[in-house]
Order: sequence, then structure tokens, then C-alpha cells
Amino acid sequence: FTNDTCGKLLCPAEWDWDKNCVKAGIRDRTLEYIVSENSWPLFVYENYQCNNDNLKEGFLKSKLLVLAFKAIFMSPSSAREAEGDGDGADILENNRRARWKSEQTKVKTCVASILNMKNMKKVMPRAIAYVVCQVRFTLSSVSSWCTVDGDFDYEVFWNNIVDFFEDVPGPVTRCKVDKLFEWWTRKIFGTNHREDLMPEIVSQMSVNALAEQHKKLEDAAFDLD
Repeated sequence: FTNDTCGKLLCPAEWDWDKNCVKAGIRDRTLEYIVSENSWPLFVYENYQCNNDNLKEGFLKSKLLVLAFKAIFMSPSSAREAEGDGDGADILENNRRARWKSEQTKVKTCVASILNMKNMKKVMPRAIAYVVCQVRFTLSSVSSWCTVDGDFDYEVFWNNIVDFFEDVPGPVTRCKVDKLFEWWTRKIFGTNHREDLMPEIVSQMSVNALAEQHKKLEDAAFDLD
């Protein structure tokens, strides 16, 4: 939270980082401003803006998360192709380079090949949770990974994200979560839907429809004979 840009991105969404009392309270770790896994950081929201009256609006739609997902699970070059989000994306990249500069020259394969994820066609909730945790860590001032950073527990935070996707209260929420998955899949893999071409859908398309019409013509001719 020492860096102003990182501080804003890490700031819990329910607080206004631009207020001096919030900045001072977080930096001094006062009782009124405890930063924990019980708050969503601002960087998870689209355009880094949160509507506290509708917390699901823009949730997990940050371009910074998309960039990080591509860098982690696909390749650094695919991340460079992703549209950035200004200072947030720059901070992420600069911090990443500073921490792993010596390792970068040694890395010849991306995480996707190591985890055998090249055939992945849809974004999964636990992959998103992993990315959010990695971005949070990268934006922080901690130099090495630890499960608990001050008052922030990464393991509980990861579970909070997974529960958002997997522990839904009903069909209305499930529909909204599914739409968020569709958004992520489009951002990462594009708009191809070949895997969604189920037999019942294909059967209604013109190729099969024409074949069925031909069959009916033949059956009609056979009946006349």
C-alpha cells in the first residue's frame, strides 16, 4: 500500500482510496481499516470501479485479470496482445519483471504446457481464483509467497472466489455466474463455440435438414411404387 497506484488497486472495494483517512488508516493498519480476505479488492472490478449498491456489477471483469490469466496459463506473448488497463497493467508487469527478472531467461515453456492445459476451451472457476490470488500477491510489497500476509489470508480468499462460482443459492444466481463464465471464455479463447454444437443442435441445421428432405423424397417415391 506504499505505492499509491497499487494501494488503490488493493484497496477493499467498500472504501474510497482517494480519501486521506482511508489511505492513512490502511497504511497504519488501524482497527477501522483492516484489510482482510473478507473484502473484494478494487482490482477485480471492471475499470477498477465498484458500485456498492450492486457489488456484482463488473465483478471479476478487470482487464488486469484477463492479462494475468493469459500470461499465466497461455503465454507472456498472448498477454501482451490483451488490451491493458493503464497504470494497473503497467504496475503488474513492472512488479513481475522486478521479481522474476533472473528467472525469465531460463523459462522456455509456459504454465499451459506444464499443466497440459493447451486443450482447455473454457475458463474454469479455480483458474480464475488462482489468477486473482497471483495478481493480489504481485501488487503487494511482499517479496516471497506466504499464505497469510498481515491480516489477509490467501487460502480463505481463494475459497471465497471458488464459493462465489460453485456455491450459488439458486437458479437466478447460477444464470448470472454462467454468463460471467461466457464472458471470460470469450476474452480468453475468442468467440468459437464448436464444442457447444451438440447433436440436437446440429440436427436442426441446414446440412442435416437437406439430408432429411432427400430421405423423405426417397421414402415418398418408394411408397408410390
